[in-house]
Amino acid sequence: MRDAIHGFLEAGKHHRDEVEPYLATLPREQLGGYGGNTPCIQVFSPESSLIVDGGSGLRLHGYELMKGPCGQGKGEVHILFTHFHWDHLIGLPFFTPIFIPGNTIHVYAVQPELPEVFRTLFKKPYFPVPLEGLGAKIVYHELEPRKPVELGGIQVTPYQLDHPDPCWGYRFERKGRVFAYCVDTECTRVSREDLGADLPLYQGVNAMIFDAQYTLMEAIEKVNWGHAAASLGLDIAIREQIGRVYFMHHDPASNDAKIAAAETLARKYYKGQIRNIQRGGETPFEVDWCFAHEGLTFDV
Repeated sequence: MRDAIHGFLEAGKHHRDEVEPYLATLPREQLGGYGGNTPCIQVFSPESSLIVDGGSGLRLHGYELMKGPCGQGKGEVHILFTHFHWDHLIGLPFFTPIFIPGNTIHVYAVQPELPEVFRTLFKKPYFPVPLEGLGAKIVYHELEPRKPVELGGIQVTPYQLDHPDPCWGYRFERKGRVFAYCVDTECTRVSREDLGADLPLYQGVNAMIFDAQYTLMEAIEKVNWGHAAASLGLDIAIREQIGRVYFMHHDPASNDAKIAAAETLARKYYKGQIRNIQRGGETPFEVDWCFAHEGLTFDV
Protein backbone atom coordinates (compact mmCIF):
# COMPACT_ATOMS: atom_id res chain seq x y z
CA MET A 1 0.00 0.00 0.00
CA ARG A 2 2.82 2.41 0.87
CA ASP A 3 4.46 1.79 -2.52
CA ALA A 4 1.13 2.39 -4.29
CA ILE A 5 0.58 5.71 -2.51
CA HIS A 6 4.21 6.66 -3.19
CA GLY A 7 3.76 6.01 -6.91
CA PHE A 8 0.46 7.88 -7.01
CA LEU A 9 1.96 10.99 -5.43
CA GLU A 10 4.97 10.93 -7.74
CA ALA A 11 2.68 10.53 -10.74
CA GLY A 12 0.92 13.67 -9.54
CA LYS A 13 4.21 15.56 -10.05
CA HIS A 14 5.11 15.66 -6.38
CA HIS A 15 8.86 15.76 -5.92
CA ARG A 16 10.39 12.52 -4.61
CA ASP A 17 11.99 14.35 -1.69
CA GLU A 18 8.56 15.60 -0.61
CA VAL A 19 6.75 12.27 -0.76
CA GLU A 20 8.50 10.30 1.98
CA PRO A 21 8.28 13.05 4.65
CA TYR A 22 4.58 13.40 3.88
CA LEU A 23 3.96 9.66 4.14
CA ALA A 24 5.74 9.68 7.50
CA THR A 25 3.05 11.98 8.85
CA LEU A 26 0.19 9.61 8.01
CA PRO A 27 -1.19 7.35 10.75
CA ARG A 28 -1.10 3.59 10.25
CA GLU A 29 -4.85 3.35 9.51
CA GLN A 30 -4.38 5.68 6.51
CA LEU A 31 -1.27 3.99 5.22
CA GLY A 32 -2.20 0.39 4.50
CA GLY A 33 -3.78 -0.40 7.84
CA TYR A 34 -2.91 -3.29 10.12
CA GLY A 35 -3.64 -6.19 7.78
CA GLY A 36 -6.17 -8.98 7.85
CA ASN A 37 -4.29 -12.28 7.82
CA THR A 38 -4.58 -14.60 10.80
CA PRO A 39 -1.54 -15.42 12.99
CA CYS A 40 1.66 -16.60 11.38
CA ILE A 41 5.07 -15.21 12.30
CA GLN A 42 8.66 -16.09 11.49
CA VAL A 43 11.51 -16.24 14.00
CA PHE A 44 14.84 -16.40 12.26
CA SER A 45 18.57 -16.22 12.89
CA PRO A 46 21.52 -16.51 10.51
CA GLU A 47 21.45 -20.28 11.03
CA SER A 48 17.75 -21.12 11.14
CA SER A 49 14.15 -20.11 10.54
CA LEU A 50 11.11 -21.09 12.58
CA ILE A 51 7.47 -20.42 11.78
CA VAL A 52 4.94 -20.02 14.57
CA ASP A 53 1.33 -20.91 13.73
CA GLY A 54 -0.21 -21.66 10.35
CA GLY A 55 -2.68 -18.81 9.93
CA SER A 56 -3.62 -17.37 6.55
CA GLY A 57 -0.34 -15.45 6.46
CA LEU A 58 1.39 -18.79 5.85
CA ARG A 59 0.15 -18.84 2.26
CA LEU A 60 2.18 -15.80 1.18
CA HIS A 61 5.21 -16.96 3.16
CA GLY A 62 5.05 -20.24 1.26
CA TYR A 63 5.50 -18.36 -2.00
CA GLU A 64 8.67 -16.76 -0.62
CA LEU A 65 10.02 -20.14 0.47
CA MET A 66 9.43 -21.51 -3.02
CA LYS A 67 12.13 -19.14 -4.29
CA GLY A 68 14.71 -21.17 -2.32
CA PRO A 69 15.35 -24.88 -1.66
CA CYS A 70 11.64 -25.57 -1.09
CA GLY A 71 11.01 -24.82 -4.75
CA GLN A 72 13.49 -27.54 -5.70
CA GLY A 73 12.11 -30.16 -3.32
CA LYS A 74 15.13 -29.81 -1.06
CA GLY A 75 13.71 -27.64 1.70
CA GLU A 76 13.12 -28.20 5.41
CA VAL A 77 10.45 -26.14 7.17
CA HIS A 78 9.82 -25.93 10.92
CA ILE A 79 6.35 -24.86 12.14
CA LEU A 80 5.39 -24.56 15.82
CA PHE A 81 1.72 -24.47 16.81
CA THR A 82 0.29 -22.70 19.82
CA HIS A 83 -3.08 -24.49 19.47
CA PHE A 84 -5.42 -25.77 16.80
CA HIS A 85 -8.19 -23.23 16.38
CA TRP A 86 -9.03 -22.57 12.74
CA ASP A 87 -7.42 -19.15 12.54
CA HIS A 88 -4.08 -20.76 13.40
CA LEU A 89 -4.43 -23.61 10.87
CA ILE A 90 -6.21 -22.12 7.87
CA GLY A 91 -3.03 -21.36 5.91
CA LEU A 92 -1.75 -24.95 5.91
CA PRO A 93 -3.83 -26.26 2.96
CA PHE A 94 -2.56 -23.35 0.87
CA PHE A 95 1.10 -23.62 1.87
CA THR A 96 2.76 -24.54 -1.42
CA PRO A 97 5.95 -26.21 -0.02
CA ILE A 98 3.81 -28.90 1.63
CA PHE A 99 2.84 -30.22 -1.81
CA ILE A 100 6.39 -30.47 -3.21
CA PRO A 101 8.00 -33.96 -3.17
CA GLY A 102 11.36 -33.93 -1.42
CA ASN A 103 10.51 -31.19 1.05
CA THR A 104 10.34 -32.02 4.76
CA ILE A 105 7.86 -30.18 6.98
CA HIS A 106 8.63 -30.49 10.70
CA VAL A 107 5.64 -29.61 12.88
CA TYR A 108 5.74 -29.08 16.65
CA ALA A 109 3.16 -28.79 19.42
CA VAL A 110 2.70 -29.63 23.07
CA GLN A 111 -0.70 -31.15 22.35
CA PRO A 112 -0.52 -34.86 21.44
CA GLU A 113 -3.39 -34.42 18.94
CA LEU A 114 -1.07 -32.87 16.34
CA PRO A 115 -1.03 -35.86 13.93
CA GLU A 116 -4.82 -36.20 14.19
CA VAL A 117 -5.23 -32.52 13.39
CA PHE A 118 -3.34 -33.00 10.13
CA ARG A 119 -5.33 -36.14 9.27
CA THR A 120 -8.56 -34.20 9.80
CA LEU A 121 -7.45 -31.09 7.95
CA PHE A 122 -6.23 -32.92 4.87
CA LYS A 123 -9.19 -35.10 4.01
CA LYS A 124 -12.50 -34.81 2.22
CA PRO A 125 -14.92 -33.07 2.54
CA TYR A 126 -12.70 -30.41 4.15
CA PHE A 127 -9.96 -30.49 1.52
CA PRO A 128 -9.59 -32.41 -1.76
CA VAL A 129 -6.01 -33.57 -1.16
CA PRO A 130 -5.67 -36.25 1.55
CA LEU A 131 -2.73 -36.35 3.93
CA GLU A 132 -1.28 -39.29 1.99
CA GLY A 133 -1.37 -37.21 -1.20
CA LEU A 134 0.88 -34.43 0.07
CA GLY A 135 4.20 -34.39 -1.69
CA ALA A 136 6.29 -33.32 1.30
CA LYS A 137 7.21 -35.53 4.22
CA ILE A 138 5.49 -34.49 7.46
CA VAL A 139 7.46 -35.10 10.66
CA TYR A 140 5.60 -34.69 13.98
CA HIS A 141 7.33 -33.53 17.17
CA GLU A 142 5.57 -33.49 20.54
CA LEU A 143 7.06 -30.90 22.88
CA GLU A 144 7.16 -31.21 26.65
CA PRO A 145 5.60 -28.38 28.66
CA ARG A 146 8.16 -25.91 30.02
CA LYS A 147 11.09 -28.01 28.76
CA PRO A 148 13.53 -26.27 26.39
CA VAL A 149 14.44 -27.81 23.06
CA GLU A 150 17.15 -26.72 20.62
CA LEU A 151 15.96 -25.94 17.09
CA GLY A 152 18.67 -24.76 14.73
CA GLY A 153 20.60 -22.90 17.40
CA ILE A 154 17.50 -21.33 18.94
CA GLN A 155 16.33 -22.58 22.34
CA VAL A 156 12.54 -22.89 22.39
CA THR A 157 10.47 -23.41 25.55
CA PRO A 158 6.66 -23.72 25.60
CA TYR A 159 4.66 -22.15 28.44
CA GLN A 160 0.91 -22.35 28.93
CA LEU A 161 -1.32 -19.36 28.11
CA ASP A 162 -4.85 -18.61 29.32
CA HIS A 163 -7.19 -19.83 26.56
CA PRO A 164 -10.39 -21.94 26.52
CA ASP A 165 -8.56 -24.80 24.78
CA PRO A 166 -4.95 -25.59 25.74
CA CYS A 167 -2.71 -22.98 24.15
CA TRP A 168 1.03 -22.60 24.53
CA GLY A 169 3.21 -19.54 24.14
CA TYR A 170 6.88 -19.82 23.26
CA ARG A 171 10.08 -18.38 24.67
CA PHE A 172 12.91 -18.14 22.12
CA GLU A 173 16.51 -17.68 23.27
CA ARG A 174 19.72 -17.21 21.31
CA LYS A 175 23.04 -15.70 22.38
CA GLY A 176 21.56 -13.96 25.41
CA ARG A 177 18.61 -12.42 23.55
CA VAL A 178 15.05 -13.50 24.42
CA PHE A 179 11.78 -13.18 22.52
CA ALA A 180 8.36 -14.25 23.86
CA TYR A 181 5.32 -15.07 21.75
CA CYS A 182 2.12 -14.79 23.83
CA VAL A 183 -0.91 -15.25 21.54
CA ASP A 184 -3.75 -16.32 22.23
CA THR A 185 -4.18 -15.49 25.90
CA GLU A 186 -6.86 -13.88 28.06
CA CYS A 187 -4.22 -13.22 30.69
CA THR A 188 -6.45 -14.28 33.56
CA ARG A 189 -3.27 -14.97 35.49
CA VAL A 190 -1.44 -11.69 35.95
CA SER A 191 0.45 -11.80 39.24
CA ARG A 192 3.73 -13.66 39.58
CA GLU A 193 2.09 -15.99 42.07
CA ASP A 194 -0.78 -16.89 39.75
CA LEU A 195 1.50 -17.39 36.76
CA GLY A 196 3.58 -19.83 38.76
CA ALA A 197 5.50 -22.22 36.50
CA ASP A 198 4.63 -20.10 33.45
CA LEU A 199 6.16 -16.90 34.81
CA PRO A 200 9.49 -17.44 32.92
CA LEU A 201 7.63 -16.72 29.67
CA TYR A 202 7.71 -13.05 30.70
CA GLN A 203 10.98 -12.75 32.61
CA GLY A 204 14.29 -11.62 31.19
CA VAL A 205 12.59 -10.91 27.86
CA ASN A 206 13.90 -8.37 25.36
CA ALA A 207 10.89 -8.31 23.02
CA MET A 208 7.39 -9.76 23.22
CA ILE A 209 4.38 -10.25 20.98
CA PHE A 210 1.17 -10.12 23.00
CA ASP A 211 -2.55 -10.58 22.37
CA ALA A 212 -4.58 -7.37 21.97
CA GLN A 213 -7.81 -8.48 20.36
CA TYR A 214 -9.98 -6.30 22.60
CA THR A 215 -10.06 -3.01 24.40
CA LEU A 216 -10.05 -3.33 28.18
CA MET A 217 -13.84 -2.86 28.37
CA GLU A 218 -14.41 -5.48 25.64
CA ALA A 219 -12.15 -7.92 27.47
CA ILE A 220 -14.23 -7.45 30.63
CA GLU A 221 -17.41 -8.14 28.63
CA LYS A 222 -15.99 -11.24 26.92
CA VAL A 223 -14.80 -13.36 29.78
CA ASN A 224 -13.58 -16.85 28.75
CA TRP A 225 -13.24 -15.85 25.10
CA GLY A 226 -9.49 -16.34 25.40
CA HIS A 227 -8.16 -12.95 24.34
CA ALA A 228 -6.69 -9.93 26.09
CA ALA A 229 -6.33 -6.17 25.88
CA ALA A 230 -3.06 -4.33 25.37
CA SER A 231 -3.33 -2.84 28.86
CA LEU A 232 -2.85 -6.27 30.42
CA GLY A 233 0.28 -6.90 28.43
CA LEU A 234 1.58 -3.44 29.29
CA ASP A 235 1.16 -4.10 33.01
CA ILE A 236 3.22 -7.27 32.69
CA ALA A 237 5.83 -5.55 30.53
CA ILE A 238 6.29 -2.69 33.02
CA ARG A 239 6.56 -5.06 35.97
CA GLU A 240 8.89 -7.56 34.28
CA GLN A 241 10.85 -4.85 32.43
CA ILE A 242 10.24 -6.09 28.90
CA GLY A 243 11.86 -3.54 26.61
CA ARG A 244 9.64 -3.83 23.54
CA VAL A 245 6.12 -5.16 22.99
CA TYR A 246 4.20 -5.65 19.76
CA PHE A 247 0.45 -6.19 20.04
CA MET A 248 -1.40 -8.33 17.50
CA HIS A 249 -4.34 -10.70 16.98
CA HIS A 250 -6.64 -7.74 16.38
CA ASP A 251 -10.36 -8.49 16.38
CA PRO A 252 -11.43 -9.64 12.88
CA ALA A 253 -14.62 -7.58 13.30
CA SER A 254 -12.57 -4.39 13.74
CA ASN A 255 -11.63 -2.08 10.89
CA ASP A 256 -8.39 -0.13 10.84
CA ALA A 257 -9.97 2.92 12.47
CA LYS A 258 -11.26 0.85 15.40
CA ILE A 259 -7.86 -0.79 15.90
CA ALA A 260 -6.22 2.64 15.84
CA ALA A 261 -8.74 3.86 18.43
CA ALA A 262 -7.91 0.86 20.64
CA GLU A 263 -4.23 1.71 20.35
CA THR A 264 -5.01 5.29 21.42
CA LEU A 265 -6.91 4.00 24.47
CA ALA A 266 -3.98 1.74 25.33
CA ARG A 267 -1.63 4.72 25.02
CA LYS A 268 -3.73 6.69 27.54
CA TYR A 269 -3.77 3.70 29.89
CA TYR A 270 0.01 3.29 29.64
CA LYS A 271 0.68 6.97 30.36
CA GLY A 272 -1.67 6.78 33.34
CA GLN A 273 0.17 3.75 34.74
CA ILE A 274 3.53 5.51 34.34
CA ARG A 275 2.21 8.56 36.20
CA ASN A 276 0.78 6.40 38.99
CA ILE A 277 4.16 4.75 39.54
CA GLN A 278 5.89 8.13 39.58
CA ARG A 279 3.38 9.48 42.12
CA GLY A 280 4.31 6.55 44.34
CA GLY A 281 7.88 7.79 44.40
CA GLU A 282 9.27 5.07 42.14
CA THR A 283 10.97 5.26 38.75
CA PRO A 284 8.84 3.34 36.24
CA PHE A 285 10.30 1.07 33.60
CA GLU A 286 9.25 2.55 30.27
CA VAL A 287 8.25 0.18 27.48
CA ASP A 288 8.67 0.78 23.75
CA TRP A 289 5.48 -0.61 22.24
CA CYS A 290 3.03 -0.41 19.35
CA PHE A 291 0.20 -2.28 17.65
CA ALA A 292 1.72 -4.57 15.05
CA HIS A 293 0.86 -4.66 11.37
CA GLU A 294 1.48 -7.17 8.60
CA GLY A 295 5.03 -7.12 7.26
CA LEU A 296 6.48 -5.73 10.48
CA THR A 297 10.01 -6.98 11.21
CA PHE A 298 12.20 -6.26 14.22
CA ASP A 299 15.49 -7.36 15.76
CA VAL A 300 15.50 -8.90 19.22
